[in-house]
Amino acid sequence: MCIRDRERKETIRLNKFISDSGYCSRREADQYIENRQVYVNGRIAKVGQHVQLHDQVVVNNIEIKPRDKEMAIYIALNKPVGITCTTDPNDPTNIIDFLSFGERIFPIGRLDKDSQGLILLTSDGDIVNKILRAGNKHEKEYIVTVDKPITDDFCTKMENGVPILGVNTKKCTVEKLNTNTFKIILIQGLNRQIRRMCEYFDYRVTKLERTRIMNIDLNVPIGQYRDLTKEELMELKRLTAQSEQHEKAKANKKTAKKKSTTKKTVLEKDTTPKKRITRKPKSQPRIGKSKPPEKPKRKRRY
Repeated sequence: MCIRDRERKETIRLNKFISDSGYCSRREADQYIENRQVYVNGRIAKVGQHVQLHDQVVVNNIEIKPRDKEMAIYIALNKPVGITCTTDPNDPTNIIDFLSFGERIFPIGRLDKDSQGLILLTSDGDIVNKILRAGNKHEKEYIVTVDKPITDDFCTKMENGVPILGVNTKKCTVEKLNTNTFKIILIQGLNRQIRRMCEYFDYRVTKLERTRIMNIDLNVPIGQYRDLTKEELMELKRLTAQSEQHEKAKANKKTAKKKSTTKKTVLEKDTTPKKRITRKPKSQPRIGKSKPPEKPKRKRRY
């Protein structure tokens, strides 16, 4: 089979096709599809649609072509305060215009506009989902400065979980660095999580800097970026592959448990035979004009 024939038979999900091109992440691709901003061979695309490699895919009037994974871009940026982690061209503070990188890339996750520090950007849509998946428990480290002295009680309560946004935050690691500064390592990323956690205890964050994502450390001046090293990328892919396997095993276990519960429920159904009710036979129906059989007369005794 020639390469062209194989390409005609292979299909992939449309959101993956778009993310592989480096245009955006899969999640953002789904949003574009939902907003009817994606066309496949001249027709409006649908969420969950599959396409072939030779299909014409257009997003926001731009034709998309899949990129070779070996040519994917992975960079680490020290984001300054005031830059927004969005690809929206209508936002004058968007991170893409700030970088002016020259090739299509997008941020992995986000870092608040009023925060600074490490943010990863890539053209590889697959790795975005693996890093951001909540169940993967990937570490992110921050240095936080607050407006008043930090107590041991504050650190302990922060570590044990804080009720914000209707949920209790997961347990984390907190280390006091000086009077007003602490280090915190999270394994989740709720909206403005650290600021909300501090506000719960009447502390206000005056500076927040992310210094690490998984195995990637921040080691470039503010406003500058660097390529990930070969070693960093290999370890990053190893960690995401490991967590993906854990998620699959967890999902399989959940499915098996559900099947076991269903089977048990069926077996526990009442199998006791119901009591048989004997009914008296009905009288024979009358046929035509025939008279019903006469009852035998009793003999009188004299």
